[in-house]
Parts: sequence; C-alpha cells; structure tokens
Amino acid sequence: MRTARLLTTERRHSRILGLGIYRPRRVVTNAEICERIDSTEEWIETRSGIVTRHFASPDETLPVMAAAAGSKALAHAGLEPGQIDCVIVASMSNLVQTPALAVVVAHVLGARHAAAFDLASACAGFCQALAVAGDLVSSGGAGHVLVIGAERMTDIVEPTDRGIAFLFADGAGAVVVGPSAEPGIGPAVRGADGTYAKALRMDSDWGSVRDDPSLPRPYMRMDGRSVFRWAVGQIVPAARRAMAAAGVRPEELAAFVPHQANLRMTEVMVDRLGLPDSVQVATDVTVRGNTSAASIPLAMERLLSEGTVHSGEPALLIGFGAGLNYAGQVVLMP
Repeated sequence: MRTARLLTTERRHSRILGLGIYRPRRVVTNAEICERIDSTEEWIETRSGIVTRHFASPDETLPVMAAAAGSKALAHAGLEPGQIDCVIVASMSNLVQTPALAVVVAHVLGARHAAAFDLASACAGFCQALAVAGDLVSSGGAGHVLVIGAERMTDIVEPTDRGIAFLFADGAGAVVVGPSAEPGIGPAVRGADGTYAKALRMDSDWGSVRDDPSLPRPYMRMDGRSVFRWAVGQIVPAARRAMAAAGVRPEELAAFVPHQANLRMTEVMVDRLGLPDSVQVATDVTVRGNTSAASIPLAMERLLSEGTVHSGEPALLIGFGAGLNYAGQVVLMP
C-alpha cells in the first residue's frame, strides 16, 4: 500500500474587506404593480411593507449588474481584479444553464485567473456563498474571494401572479472576502427541510406556460403562508445558534440583517429574538423589494451609507428561502 504525507496550509482568519451594490435604474411603485394584478397599494404595503422596488431594464442583465457590484466591491477593498482567486455568484434567476454566471462575471471584471462557480440556494445563497468564501480564505485555499448575489427576479416571476408579483425585484450586491488578523466571519449555521420543497418552486406546471407558446420558460410559484410559518419557526432558533457559535450576545450586535423577504416577517423575528432597541434592523425591503440572493448585501450597504452602522461593528446575517433552506453567520461590517 502506498502512502503519502499531504501538505496543508496554515489556517487563518477571514473577514469582509469591501462591499459594492448595483440598483437597477427603474423604480416601480405599488400603483404600477396594481395595474397588472387585482390589488391595492394599501393592501401591498400592509401585507409586505413594500412601497417601491427596482426592476431591471433590458440592458441591465445579470452579468452587467453582477459585474458592476463586483467592481465596486473590489474598489472598496482596494484590490485589482487580478488579485481575486475565486468568484462565487449566488443566483436563482439565471436563465442560462451554462456557462456559470460567475465565469462570465470573472471574465468581464478581468479576474482571468480566478476560479469561478455559481451557487444555487435561492434567498439563502449569499450567506451560503459567504460561508464558502470565508472557509476558502481561512484554510489558505484562496487569498481573496469575490462573492456576488445577483438577481433578475422579474425574469422568473409571472407579472400577473397576485400572490408574489408585488414582492420580488432585481439587483446585485457583492463583497470581497480576504485574510484578517482577527476573526471577521463567524461560524455558519445551515439547514434545509425538503418537506416544504413545493412551497417555493419553479417548474413547468403553470397554466400560462403550457397554454401560451410565447412563454418558453416556467415561472416561480410560492405558497406564501407556508413559507412565512416555516421561516418564523425555523429562522429564529437558527439566528440564536449563529450568535452562540460566534460568542456574541444580542446586546453586542450593531445590526440584524435578515433576508429582505417581507417586513412583517422581519418584525416577527425581531420580536421573538428579543433584540434590544440598540440593534439596527435592516428594512431595505420597503424600498427595494425582495431581491433574493442580492437582498442581504443591498441591505448592508444601506445601513452603512446611512451611517446607522459602522465598519468593524458586528452584524447578524441570515438568509432563507426555497428548499426550504437557510444559512447565517455573524460578521464584522466592512
């Protein structure tokens, strides 16, 4: 039997070094949404908290938005594209099966020697990808990793679906993860429950797709009530585990940045977690809608730009969505 001693790299810490976002130009109001669905502006705002959202124009493709956010994150981190060893893109709305969106984005940015792959975990995708990036850097497998959450949800949401057409929107957010002398990304907590696999799905079992050949793709469908019940029941314990894993008490947090699914859902989570008033809660969903894998970095940027949270302060991130699955961690803000 042949044996060999394999070389390993010394473990180190990782943290978020830079952040960048891209918001589509077009702002869509509830009044415009109501032109296509049987609803009212008041009903939408009361049910979801959403007042406006951003929809991408034809020229604002997924690669364009993802690369723009990635470029800003690199600039914020003070890095050149050639210094990136890996690009990870989290997205559930990419209509192109191959090549991976991350490969296209890496090429556009000029990160020609970087590894690149996509991660499909719906609204939990950003936190899942952030955990992978943190582990890559901590293990020595990569020096710097660019993580991007990018979505054109308007491509996969049927605009006349009264149940979800008002919820989802488009955008991109990115972070650069690199080495750190101190821990900057806490241990990730993860989970999945396939019992609810059909609660949020995209398949061909949709009447308009079958009946209208001009609609060549399936649209996403969601049982909002089931997702809401699952999320408030599962995500609160997961958030507590993420804080415990990082050794951080609720009163030590500067911010709570959950996936921006629904304002009502966020308010229930904050209440059940018992977060003190000193913790800034991200409510970006009210102006940008639910942007799936892009929602957490978009919300982080808003907190930082408004000055309510500062670089180096601890924030609890947690994403959750289709699967149903979740991932979260405590991080130091970039």
